[in-house]
Amino acid sequence: MLDGVRGNAIVVGAYTDGDGGICPMLAAHRNGGRTSFLSFARAWDGFARADRVRPATARELRVLEDLLVASLAEETADLGAAIAEHKATVARRPEIVARRLRPTLGVRLLRSRREPVSSADPADPPAAAGAGARTVS
Repeated sequence: MLDGVRGNAIVVGAYTDGDGGICPMLAAHRNGGRTSFLSFARAWDGFARADRVRPATARELRVLEDLLVASLAEETADLGAAIAEHKATVARRPEIVARRLRPTLGVRLLRSRREPVSSADPADPPAAAGAGARTVS
């Protein structure tokens, strides 16, 4: 986005102004950034108090550029430390084990072809008031 803001005519209040001016997000996109944050566009227009499409003022551009530079300075420069932190976080997570509580319909059909299914099959729904209360599943 920083390259896009520095190399394009930036506007507030719209995506484009029809005369070559573009918003900072479109400038970022045209310079390789593949993000789309609607919240940024709203914040940018709110910051500029945009009530119509107009070119960004020198002050607005200076503030935007300063914030972008500051955000780049805050990024973690040590990739190895970031990877180690991620691995430690993953190691602390409990392992999630998924198991099927009841056989699926396909398994029940295959089993019924091989052997008769008893009335006490755990895959069958429980009878609340006898065999007449069972529903088709």
